[in-house]
This record gives sequence, structure tokens and C-alpha cells, in this order.
Amino acid sequence: MPPQNNSKNTIIFMVIAGLMLLAYSFFVMQPQAERQKAARAAAEQQAAASGAAGGTGATTDSAPAFITDREQARRALGDRVAIKTETVSGSLSLRGARLDDLYLTNYKDTLAPGSPSVELFRPEGMEHSYQAIFEWRGSNIEGGVPDRNTPWRLTQGTTLTPTTPVTLTWDNGAGLRFTRRIAIDNQYLFTITDTVANFTPRSIQITPFGKVERQGVPDDLGRNQILHEGAIGTFGTEGKYATTSLKYGAWAKKPVQEEESTGGWIGITDKYWLAALIPTQSEQVKAEFRISNLPAAETHSVNLQGQSQTIAPNAEISETTRLFAGAKRNEILAGYEKSLDLPRFIYAIDWGFLFFLTRPMFLIVEFFFGILGNFGLAILALTLVVRLIMFPLANKSYESMSRMRTLAPKLEELKKKYPDDPASQQKEMMALYQKEKINPLAGCLPLLIQIPFFYAVYKMLTVTIEMRHQPFFGWIRDLSAADPSTIWNLYGLIPWDPATVPLIGTFLTTNASLSVLAIVYGLTMWLQMAMSPPATDPMQRRIFQFMPVVFTFIMATFPAGLLIYWAWSNVLTIFQQYIIMHRLKSENPIDTFFARFKKA
Repeated sequence: MPPQNNSKNTIIFMVIAGLMLLAYSFFVMQPQAERQKAARAAAEQQAAASGAAGGTGATTDSAPAFITDREQARRALGDRVAIKTETVSGSLSLRGARLDDLYLTNYKDTLAPGSPSVELFRPEGMEHSYQAIFEWRGSNIEGGVPDRNTPWRLTQGTTLTPTTPVTLTWDNGAGLRFTRRIAIDNQYLFTITDTVANFTPRSIQITPFGKVERQGVPDDLGRNQILHEGAIGTFGTEGKYATTSLKYGAWAKKPVQEEESTGGWIGITDKYWLAALIPTQSEQVKAEFRISNLPAAETHSVNLQGQSQTIAPNAEISETTRLFAGAKRNEILAGYEKSLDLPRFIYAIDWGFLFFLTRPMFLIVEFFFGILGNFGLAILALTLVVRLIMFPLANKSYESMSRMRTLAPKLEELKKKYPDDPASQQKEMMALYQKEKINPLAGCLPLLIQIPFFYAVYKMLTVTIEMRHQPFFGWIRDLSAADPSTIWNLYGLIPWDPATVPLIGTFLTTNASLSVLAIVYGLTMWLQMAMSPPATDPMQRRIFQFMPVVFTFIMATFPAGLLIYWAWSNVLTIFQQYIIMHRLKSENPIDTFFARFKKA
């Protein structure tokens, strides 16, 4: 290929790569930032309008009249019972005995001082309300059965805590008395035990029913393609259980999906949080994912219907259902899975299709965290373990690559010998490889094997709450988020936020941020590639030389923990390559660099 064409193709490649980065910023990152900004502005405008209207939350007839004041929404649903544990706080409404006001007190929205606790449930009447409701179903029952609007009465207890359950009662006025006992443990498990007494002269047949419903999906949910947010559940029988999941997009295409199961569980999951209904594991149940179009908003609900029960005159029956409402910590889910004999509950965490790698790698990181006390150091230790596992194969591969570097002059001679005969070139090259016992593809094996590990680490950092808001050292305060440093304010030396720049602010703080970790990663990638055999084709050689620059910008948006893993892996690879190349007396850029100082 003529040199001028190589230069032209290289320039074209650089232009296309730059255009791709710009397009990603303008068409993906920038619109996302604008949507979030518009949502915040709309919320502020709605709050202002609510205040001007005397706090009623009223809007025009064409829009839902959402209540913006949480306390007002709580009062609108009647009297309440406070909930207080070491992990959650909030209240339940006596109207329908619904669990609709819950905060996870051990987790904050952001790292900013004074940040509020993470909200899980939100009262009906507010935008994006989220709640769990437990009802009974029955036909032709005089006086009716409890539903979402039943006025329950608090008859025992004042505050729901792990040591003080509360008891609610409701009499339908026609011979049926319902008693509901609600208990909570030290973590995130509510136990709802209903007792129904029949004082009528005839038998009554009723069916327990529970649901978790979300009215409208917040804009920040369901956007990340690498993780699952939406409906999830495990169903089956006789030890044969499978997990079914529907992302919000797929759920919209299939608004109703029904399952029958013996035990199992069903819920709605976010990235880190889960609300799941858990029946008695020996009970035959009907589960359902459903989307309903209600006046206020499109409602996503997961429904659980238990077995119908017949209550003889002057008899009573009991039904127990559990609700998990909290953070998806691995050890907590595993504990409930074991204590409740709950199938596949740990898979409420989206370990991904490489779960056989993702979860073991997480367990290794957690083990090292217990020793080192820092998840960043634990990731460095994990990287070392991965490199040790791959050491024998990588060692042979790097030996082959080092020998190929020594053959570079001979390969150049073959190209000059057969400048217009590629077939002869290839034949002579393969003969030379065979003579020297070199596999030219061996250098690709370590990279190919590392790809699944790379993805598993990325997945682990994305979906495990244990990594959320975990610091490393210095300015790295959250390993699950991108490195916040940027060259555009000289890494914090200039008191200026590049995100405020019109049009390109998002681009400057994402792909073009040139964060410290991204630069470290890029330098290690460049050195690693410099130690590899150069490509025989000039165009390929130029592309490979440019790749570290491209990937430096691309990787700037990835979690800091992933960059720490990959850069440290590159350092270990470079160290291993250097030892082999030095032993085989193969020319390498490190020795060449230090040789310059000796000559000077």
C-alpha cells in the first residue's frame, strides 16, 4: 500500500473516531443531561405552583394533580403508624394498611454533606408513588373484604420496630373480623400475618392477594443497558426454579405476564433496591407482572395471589406473606435465601450472563476487603489473583511475542524480497514461524481471555451496592462512578466547573475529561502495546499506535474501580513481559529508554 494512502487512511480513522466521540456526547450524554435538567426545573416549577395554590398541589385539568408536599400526601391517607429500625424509617398508612412511606437510612442519595436518605416507597398522590398493598379477594361476601382503602384500626403497638410488632383490625360489620399483625426484622423483611375469623352461620371462601405497585417510572430508571431494572421473580416447583425478568421496555411490550408457582418470589427491582413479595414456600400461588393505565399514571405492578381458603362458621384461618423492601446486599439476600428456603434470591442482583465469573469475583473482592479495609485495594488484590491464574498461559504467549520481535528484521526482508507477491510473502512468513516454533496468534490469547474478566469486573462495579460510594484514596470517593478529575480545571486547581460550558459542557466532563485515572490507563496501555510485536502492515501499525489515545477518552466515562483494575492489570502485564523480554534478550522500550541515559 502506498505511503500516501496509509497517511490518508490514518487521518480518516482519526477523524471518524473523533466524530464518534462527539456524536456520543451530543446525541447521548447531552440529551440525558438536558432531560435531567428539565425534570428538575419542572419539579421546582410544580413545587412553586403548589405553594402558590396554598399547598394543594393542584395543576391544570390536563395534568395529574400530584401532591408535592410529602407530609400532605401522608396526611391525605389518614392516620399512620411509624416505622423505625436501624436500617429503615417511615410509616404505614391505616388506610389499606399499605406500606407506602419508607427510607433506607443507611444509604444516602449522594456523597454531598447532608444528603437525604434513599427513598424506597412513596405515598400515593405524589408523582411516582411506590407502595406495597395486601388485600383479600372474595365474591358475594356481605360487608366486603379488606382492599386498598379499608380503614384499619390500630389495636396493639404504637411504633413498628424489630421488637414491637403492631396489630391492626377491621370488622366488616357482617360477621367477618380481620386481624393483621405486621412485624419487621433488623434488616429489610416485613412479615404480614392475617387472621380471618368467621362469625357467620355459613362458610366463606376468600383469597389472599398482595401487590407492589409503582405509578409511573422515574426518568432515571431503565436507561442503563448493562443492568436490569423492572419486574423480576423466581417461579417453579419441586426444586426446579427459574428466574424471570422484564426490563421496563420489554414489560411495556408485554403488559401482562402470568406465572404459577409453588413458593418462589416476585418483585420490582432497581439498580440497588428491591421490593419483593414472598409467599409461604409450600403454597401454590399465581404471580403476575402487569401494567395498568390509570388516570394518574401508567402503573407497573407485581401481583401475588395465594390459595383460596374456606372458613367454616365460627372458625378462623391465617395467611402469612413477607415483603422484602431494601438494599440488595449479597450477604443479606443470601441470608434470607437460606433461612426462608427461598429459591435464587441472590439473583435479585443482576450478576449478568457471566454470573459464574461476576459473583465469584465479587466474593473475592469482599474477602480482600475484610482483610484490607478498602475496596480499591481489594480490587488491586483481585487483579493480582486473576493475573496469577492466567500466568502460565500468558507466560507462553509473551515468550512467543518476544521471539516475534526478534524476527521483525527478517520479516521486513521478506516483504522487500516479495514486494508484489503477498502469497509468497505469507508462505515464507509461515515457514519462518514454523522454523522458529512461534505461534503468531499466541499474543491474542491473553487479551481474549481477559475480556470476560474485564466485563465481569465492570458488571460487579455497576450492580453491587457494596461498591456504591466506596472510596479509594485522595479524590476517588466512589469506585462505582467515573473519576471526577478533569484537565479542564487543572484537576481542581481552578475553581471552575467545566459542565457549565454551553453545548459542550457534558462532553468536557465525560469523554473529554482526561481524568487522572484515564491518563494512567492510557499510558499503561501505550507501554504494553509498545512492548508487543509491531504489526507488519504500516496502516495497522499506525492504528495500533493511535488506539491508546482513543481508549483514554473512551475509558474516562467508566467507573473508577474498573480503571484501577485495568491499569493495574496492564502494569502487571508490562512487568511480566519485561522479565521475559529481558531474559530472551529481546529489544524492548524500557531497556531502550534507560539506555539513553547511560549514553548521556
